[in-house]
Amino acid sequence: MASWQKKRVLIVVRTYPVPAQQGIEVSCTAGVTPEGKWIRIFPVPYRFLEADKRFKKYQWIEADVIRAQSDARPESHKVNIETIAIGDSVSTADGWRSRRDLLGSLIRPSLCAIKREQEQTGHPTLGLFRPSKIEKLVIKPVSENWTTGQKAILSQQMLGFEKGPTKTLEKLPIEVSYKFQCVDRDCKGHQMQCTDWEMGEAYRAYLAKYGNGWEMKFREKFEREMIEKFDTHFFVGTVHNHPKNWIIVGLFYPPKTREPDLFDSRTP
Repeated sequence: MASWQKKRVLIVVRTYPVPAQQGIEVSCTAGVTPEGKWIRIFPVPYRFLEADKRFKKYQWIEADVIRAQSDARPESHKVNIETIAIGDSVSTADGWRSRRDLLGSLIRPSLCAIKREQEQTGHPTLGLFRPSKIEKLVIKPVSENWTTGQKAILSQQMLGFEKGPTKTLEKLPIEVSYKFQCVDRDCKGHQMQCTDWEMGEAYRAYLAKYGNGWEMKFREKFEREMIEKFDTHFFVGTVHNHPKNWIIVGLFYPPKTREPDLFDSRTP
C-alpha cells in the first residue's frame, strides 16, 4: 500500500488555475526530481497557499507526497500542502545552463516521439521537446464568464483555509494555442492549446496596461520572441479525464545559442 514520502521537486510547470471539484481552484503543477523523473503534484490551490508556500517555477520544494489513487497517470502524486518547504531557485545564468542540465535527460525529439512512447509503454504523461518549427500563435475568443457550475465551485469555502483570496478567480476570455511542426518526417503538424500560467498573467497585465492594444504586446512575447529570440521548447501533458489528449502546459525558452544544443543528441 502506498505511503507518504518526502520528495524534493524542481517545479517547472504551473498552469493558469481553473475551478475544480476538489480544491475550489487548482493549477496543473509538475516538476522534476533530483533523479531526473517527472512528477505531477495536486491539488495545488495556489492563491489559497500561505505566502511562505507560494513557490515559483524553477524553485526547489520539499513536501510529503503519496501516489495518487484517483489519477491513473503514473507521474501523479497527491501533495500535503502543509508540508511544502521552498528551497533555492535554479538560475538563468550561462544561457540557462543549470536548467538545461536538470532537464536534459527528459527531452524527447518531438511530440510524435512522446506520443509513440506513451502508446507503447503507458508513460510518460508529461514531456518536453523542441518543435522543429513554430508556425504561429492562435488566439481564440471564448466566454469571459464561468458556467453556473464553475461559479458554484468558486463560491464554496475552502475547507482548511481560514484566509482566501479577496477576489474571485478571473476567467480568461481567450484560448491560446500553438501551431507547429515536429522533426519527424511523417509529422502532419499539430495545433495544441497552451495553458501556461505565465500566459494568463501576461494577458491580464497587458490588458490593464495597453487596453485594446494588448494583443500586439502578447504576440510580441509569445509569438515573435518564441519563434525568433528563444530556443523554445514545449512542456506537454495529458488531460486527466482524457489520457490520449495532450496540451502544452508550459514553455521552456532559454536564449538561442551558437553552441551545439545539449538536446540534439537525444534519441527517442
